[in-house]
Amino acid sequence: MSYEEKGTWVYLVVAVVGSTVYLSLVLPQLLGGTPAHEIDYVPTMLWVIGGAIVASIIGRILVEILSPSERTRGDIRDKEIDRLGERVGSSFVVIGALGALVLAMLDADGFWIANTVYLCFVLSAVVSTITKIVAYRRGVPAW
Repeated sequence: MSYEEKGTWVYLVVAVVGSTVYLSLVLPQLLGGTPAHEIDYVPTMLWVIGGAIVASIIGRILVEILSPSERTRGDIRDKEIDRLGERVGSSFVVIGALGALVLAMLDADGFWIANTVYLCFVLSAVVSTITKIVAYRRGVPAW
């Protein structure tokens, strides 16, 4: 497994675990009847995002310690796979921006706007990494 593919797996695990932690902390409040504007989601979201960044760095280091790569420089295949994955994942960032724009125009609470953007960032990360992993396993499709 290449250095880049290992990093992709780490990123996928961190994205899924981080978003699960965030949902497990915020969703019970929302489902428990707390109005959205009363939920103190900002510190939780910031800690989860910061934790995800730190976890990605530590995860990447640990993976390299446990299973060192022969080389850390990507080749042309890695670049093509990265480009494909980012292209697929970026569509969710656009969807999130449009969703937040619509919610802002409807004067929705900041909770809904921020969580729409966060959800789409997570979806972008997950879909992008899954696309990359599939491309590593099956090859880059020739359109």
